Amino acid sequence: MSFLRSMFRWPSKVETPASPSKSPVGERAPLPQFANDDVVKPIPEPVAIPTPAPEPAPTRARLDPAWMPPASMNRIILHWTAGGYRATNLDRSHYHLLVEGDGVVVRGVRSIKANERIGSKSADSYAAHTLGCNTGSIGISMCSMVGAIEVPFSAGKCPLTEVQWQRAAEVVADLCKFYGIAISDKTVLSHAEVQPNLGIKQKGKWDITRLPWNPALKGPAACGNDFRRRVKEAML
Repeated sequence: MSFLRSMFRWPSKVETPASPSKSPVGERAPLPQFANDDVVKPIPEPVAIPTPAPEPAPTRARLDPAWMPPASMNRIILHWTAGGYRATNLDRSHYHLLVEGDGVVVRGVRSIKANERIGSKSADSYAAHTLGCNTGSIGISMCSMVGAIEVPFSAGKCPLTEVQWQRAAEVVADLCKFYGIAISDKTVLSHAEVQPNLGIKQKGKWDITRLPWNPALKGPAACGNDFRRRVKEAML
């Protein structure tokens, strides 16, 4: 027996190899930690940006209804005052409505109804704005063109402005609607168109034959057509 023991040396203790560490049953091993820059962030869902509602178109100032008394009117005649940008008392005695340099509308002294039927009325009882053509005619004037010269053309110190031109077209649009005046070159016209369009002789009146901001438009018909176009657009 001693012989066998000398042939074999039994280890005094059996060592078992170390096993890798395990997480407790039912638990996951913790994920490795990353620096903030290494974290994969989820892509955010696209956010729908609401489309803003369109802004309403600005509304223009309408003519005061109190300035439009019931009357039977046939036409509207457009003038310039051949004065400055403000309506004088003389201007207000000759026209029913005036458009000043900044586009402000001023009421004349005479009522529109005063021109409905003139007959034997004295000249100071109605707006005498157009020779031989005041009955049934509304007179509108733009305060401008003091010192203006027809040939060679010079608009003077207070040229007619496009602001006045456009505002006058809006005023005429309101008048046409209220009085039921259809727009034509015989019913909405300038002082310079009265003689060629209506056959009523005038004394060399040339308002409106030139537009200072648009030198390409010359003559009563060209300027009158531009104005009537604007009136029609203002009525839409």
